[in-house]
Amino acid sequence: MNLRRLHMFRRIALFLMINILVVATISVVLSVLGVRPYLTTYGLDLEALAIFCLVWGMVGSCISLALSRKMAKWLMRVKLVGPDHEVYKMVARLARDANLPDTPEVGIFDSPQMNAFATGPTKRRSLVAVSSGLISQMEKGELEAVLAHEVSHISNGDMVTMTLIQGIVNAFVMFLARVLAYAVTSASRSNNRRFSYGSYYLFTILFEIVFMIAGTLVVTAFSRMREYRADRGAAILTRKEQMIAALERLKGVRTPTETKKSAMNALMISMPRRGMGLFSTHPSLDARIERLKELPGR
Repeated sequence: MNLRRLHMFRRIALFLMINILVVATISVVLSVLGVRPYLTTYGLDLEALAIFCLVWGMVGSCISLALSRKMAKWLMRVKLVGPDHEVYKMVARLARDANLPDTPEVGIFDSPQMNAFATGPTKRRSLVAVSSGLISQMEKGELEAVLAHEVSHISNGDMVTMTLIQGIVNAFVMFLARVLAYAVTSASRSNNRRFSYGSYYLFTILFEIVFMIAGTLVVTAFSRMREYRADRGAAILTRKEQMIAALERLKGVRTPTETKKSAMNALMISMPRRGMGLFSTHPSLDARIERLKELPGR
């Protein structure tokens, strides 16, 4: 118990340290390039801005994580099931095998799409939910593999990890957008043109859009890595042939044109939309299957 908490705190501390160090590095680079004194001359306090962006970037993501389980149940209309339900029994068994401290809440949401997701702020306060379509269309072994995939997300701490990564991206987006916007508008002021706060906010929004798109590539790249790891975890908790069979089953399903969007989409089992490429939160099903085939058999 204490080791689990220590591991979680170490992971959080590591990401916070990385965030602080990188923002500090950017500040140093701005000084070396001569940009920092220029901005300071016009009244921009980089340290204060870095702390502001760090706090707000992380706070927003952490609030989202804290509310994720409740929001998921509300948005997806998840109905919780008890210990007598077959799906609950599978999750409970997998949770024990994965050494989770408690069995996650288990729920079912009404959807013809074969899907499942895991969410929650901690391993003790987590949720595994599956669609009615997945239960009705998958064989028992395939269903068990999908549930093992979601339990692995919880065991690996993926919800916390992705939240911290998103927080770091948010902090960088806010920081860089404001620095560049201030530099552009200050350059106009140095040319004896009227300084416009409206222009500053306009450039801030513009740069935030550009950097958020770039940041999304970072977040989705990490998400794809976590999917491979969850697949490997599912192969260990069950058998790799079961996980491969589940993914093969998904390959034969056409992705619906309309699906509910929510904060937990990055942890869903579903097939990524075609054409998303680097913006996809999931690797292609073929890539995931090939990666599983490379694992040693049980």
